[in-house]
Amino acid sequence: MSSIWWLLALHLALAAAAPVVARSQGSRVMLFCALAPAATLVWTIVAAVSGGADADAITGVGWVPELGLELTLRVDAFALLWTGIISGVGVAVFVYSASYFEGDPDVGAFATRLTAFAGAMLGIVVADNLLLLYVFWELTSVTSYLLIGTKDKAPEAVAAARRAFVVTAAGGLAMLAGFVAIGVQTSTFSLSALVDNPPSGTTATIAAIAILLGAFTKSAQFPFHGWLPGAMAAPTPASAYLHSATMVKAGVYLIARFAPIFVVAVPVWRPTVLTVGLFTMVFGGWVALRQNDLKILLAYGTVSQLGFLVVLFGVGVPSVTLAAVVMLVAHALFKSSLFLVIGVIDQHAGTRDLRTLTGLARSLRVTCVAAVLAAASMMGLPPLLGFVGKEKALEGFIDTSDGWSSTVLVAVVAGSILTVAYSARFLQGGFGGGDPDPVSRVSRRVRTMGLVAAVGSVAGLLGGLLAAPLRDIFVPAAASLEPSVAGSKVKLWAGFNEALLLSAIATVGGLVVFASTDRLGRLQRQLNVPVSWTTVYDGAVSRLYTVAERTTATVQNGSLPVYLGVIAATTLGVPAGILLVDVALPADAVAAESMLQVAACLLVAGTAIMAAVSGRRFVAALAIGGVGYGVALLFVIQGATDLALTQFLIETLSVVALVLVLRHLPEQFPAVPWKLGRVLQGAVAAVVGVSVVVLTLTAGSSRSTPSASNYYLDRALPDGGGKNVVNVILTDFRALDTLGEIAVLVIAALGVTSLLLVLPGGVPARRLRTGDSILLTRLANAVVPIALVFSAFLLFAGHNAPGGGFVGGLVAGAALTLEYARGGRGALERIVPFDPRLLLGGGLAIAALTGVAGLLGGGEFLESSKLEVDVPVLGTMKATSALPFDVGVFMVVVGLVVTVLARLGSASEPSRATYTERDGNEEPSVVGSPS
Repeated sequence: MSSIWWLLALHLALAAAAPVVARSQGSRVMLFCALAPAATLVWTIVAAVSGGADADAITGVGWVPELGLELTLRVDAFALLWTGIISGVGVAVFVYSASYFEGDPDVGAFATRLTAFAGAMLGIVVADNLLLLYVFWELTSVTSYLLIGTKDKAPEAVAAARRAFVVTAAGGLAMLAGFVAIGVQTSTFSLSALVDNPPSGTTATIAAIAILLGAFTKSAQFPFHGWLPGAMAAPTPASAYLHSATMVKAGVYLIARFAPIFVVAVPVWRPTVLTVGLFTMVFGGWVALRQNDLKILLAYGTVSQLGFLVVLFGVGVPSVTLAAVVMLVAHALFKSSLFLVIGVIDQHAGTRDLRTLTGLARSLRVTCVAAVLAAASMMGLPPLLGFVGKEKALEGFIDTSDGWSSTVLVAVVAGSILTVAYSARFLQGGFGGGDPDPVSRVSRRVRTMGLVAAVGSVAGLLGGLLAAPLRDIFVPAAASLEPSVAGSKVKLWAGFNEALLLSAIATVGGLVVFASTDRLGRLQRQLNVPVSWTTVYDGAVSRLYTVAERTTATVQNGSLPVYLGVIAATTLGVPAGILLVDVALPADAVAAESMLQVAACLLVAGTAIMAAVSGRRFVAALAIGGVGYGVALLFVIQGATDLALTQFLIETLSVVALVLVLRHLPEQFPAVPWKLGRVLQGAVAAVVGVSVVVLTLTAGSSRSTPSASNYYLDRALPDGGGKNVVNVILTDFRALDTLGEIAVLVIAALGVTSLLLVLPGGVPARRLRTGDSILLTRLANAVVPIALVFSAFLLFAGHNAPGGGFVGGLVAGAALTLEYARGGRGALERIVPFDPRLLLGGGLAIAALTGVAGLLGGGEFLESSKLEVDVPVLGTMKATSALPFDVGVFMVVVGLVVTVLARLGSASEPSRATYTERDGNEEPSVVGSPS
């Protein structure tokens, strides 16, 4: 089972390598990427021949075990069938694309996207964890968006890609809400566990509806169907793979998996599936009849066929489920083949308009045979596999005695009539006509594409002829969904029965409808609704933009009080309301343990009040720093040396950064124009402050499980190899959190750089004078070297004593800040003579590579390991892998400080050429643009 992880990794690796390979190999990169689906196909065949997959075999790794979340994969017989479809059609499409994209300079990007999509689709069908399934689900949406928009210079392709993404992603969010609701109700996100213990009740009903929304949007069911015809702007190989054989069937797959869970427990499941599926089947076939573009005709035919599959898988009748499995394979074969046929026609004739095509049956003989076989399977004609599936479906509905079965049969026959009609129209438009083919010569690449297109058609023919022995594939797959199917038969000829009669009626009726296409076209134009799906979608999006703009103009109007008010309202909305209902404060919550605590609290309160009432920005900035220093003093009193040192250094650097920023702002705060404004601001601040205090005290006294602190205290030395528990937590127990935090620091530093680089030049600013203070110069000369050495000491000693990479980096940053204050950016550049972003990227890379080293050593990612080396004279030297991780943290923190100083300084510190003499002092005339 673990091999499936390697197959997913292979897709990812080949997708990443495709652009590089394309530079030298051109379109042959598609053959290189075909190795991923080919390997998956071989694995699938081996698994099937060896007896299929074990339904109970689940492989996975822990994600958040405490919450029951695991990255689990499960390959039962149904998933195995899907891997065969995805990989088999995938191999054909990739090989076809090697000829289709011959000479295309963008083939590398297309190969990456298509390979990534194949891997994501494979992930959907093997994921057992619902949240993991959602991740793969959205990856297919993203890669589909990129594939549809391959021709990104064409506005219609970009618009179609955007529509497809918005609709499917919105449905995906609804589906995620359903997953979460079901997971909360059942305490599991395992799909196999839900099948064993189906949920019920109101929550299950809401979850089922949400999941159906996700499935309907992905599988283009009415009224979410309109994105699929527009997606035909994608290159034909993408249409053949995504929009006929795989991605659009993801919704069908979801319905198939959840039908056994919800069909009995949720009464609305079956009526919803039947109503939407049957209407989509008939509607799609009706609209397909009036299309003149062969590709759009097939797109609406796909919408219709998907409606049929939704009904078959969602109805929850065992015999019909078996028919659904057969139709699933048949549809993948005939529809992918037909789309590839369209690509051949388009490449050869230069058009897909069936009103202008003529004579192709004689020049494209192999392609014509492939089209006839595939269309016959889509019509449900013997001896094709499509006939086997449709007959089995009709038999299942005929044998069902429920009241709804008659209605379903009528709708299915009506949809089948339309399917025969538009299939015949496709063949007549693509290969009919007595005039000779205007293109005199068939190119080699077109002949190759035609041969590949015939693979699916021939497979559909062989599948029908070999239906009986293929039951060993179809029946186990259906039994994974409906165990009672085990022992059922699948065969090409079931004798003269009612199903065959209905099939004959559908075929004859379809040919009659096709013969009446002209008269039917006039009727369709008379019944045509003047409002299209695209118009409705664009109107809805336009209204959404209007609402978003108005909302943004209200809550994001550039006013800091408004921003804080929105945040405060959100903060108070839920937790404060709950606290007002039930507040249980501990009796000693506000009791001080010593007068030192009282003094520190008075310092915090006094400086906070000073910051609130001060009219000058500079004074307020210093007062805010005083609040931080007071908190640091509290940490010292409580014995938290690391926290105190960190807090002190952060406040120092924050005050310096504020001073640098304040040079761009007026000295005084603006007056509040509204008389009651300050009163309202004070009231909001007081309420928020009190609420936060009460929430903190309540949360601290509401612990229901033992504190994790004792565990860390006991295990820090034996497991993490360090006596400084705080540092061991940061570099070992919670190292992944620390890695995420320094990644955020890197992003923040790059964000600061980007913002300051776009500041307009010529903005007046008061320069922070540097280098003209003897006291500051002497202080810097004495302190900076010592501080830098001390920061290195904190870095290396921090695992067993107060310090560590973060604290050491802050000390080094404070020293560099002092050096900057003494000598400006030039002095800073003498100490750090390279781009500080190298520190950011290098530090993050070192920290991440430390985690990878843990994996290579046979442990977990970022797992700490110990090293002892006997050194002559010095004796035994001990170290842990936390040290290089801490070095990475140190580099990121220093890089952040230097980046901020350099950019804030460059935004307001003019170059030497801009200085002028004024009143005997060197002053800048204007601020130069950032360097």
